[in-house]
Amino acid sequence: MKVLFLASTASIIYTIKYKEPIKTTYDKAQDSFLHWKFAVLPCAVIAVITHMIGSGMEKFDLTELLWTFSIYLESVSILPQLIVLQRYREVENLTGNYVFFMGAYRALYIVNWVYRANTEKGYQHHWVVYFCGVLQTLLYADFFYYYVKAKSKGGKLTLPTTS
Repeated sequence: MKVLFLASTASIIYTIKYKEPIKTTYDKAQDSFLHWKFAVLPCAVIAVITHMIGSGMEKFDLTELLWTFSIYLESVSILPQLIVLQRYREVENLTGNYVFFMGAYRALYIVNWVYRANTEKGYQHHWVVYFCGVLQTLLYADFFYYYVKAKSKGGKLTLPTTS
């Protein structure tokens, strides 16, 4: 499943950056989220802190640290998309469906954790994964609300303004 997820994500990125007519619809001016300042750096710092608290210097494992960093970064990776959608307000049908199903995918992870914790003997709980999965699902919650509201009325998905 992860291979399919990574392949589809790579395909989407390739299509957005290099394929016409989609390539020309990308507006770099609207993509103003400061990724390094508000996503990558904070996630790296939190990953180092939690890894050092959990393992300490004597059990330091670079692979485990990078995995922890990736879990934190994945949990906030939807923020730039949600900010752009909020800025535009009116969400295209395909974009709305994509974001909704990305959030549903993450929400189903939570169902999977509950199921596995109750059915698998020796299931190992990982609190960083739980925290980040719930955080990411909560980031989608507002979008879910307006998506379901618009779909139930058969109307266009429009997000409220922040002002």
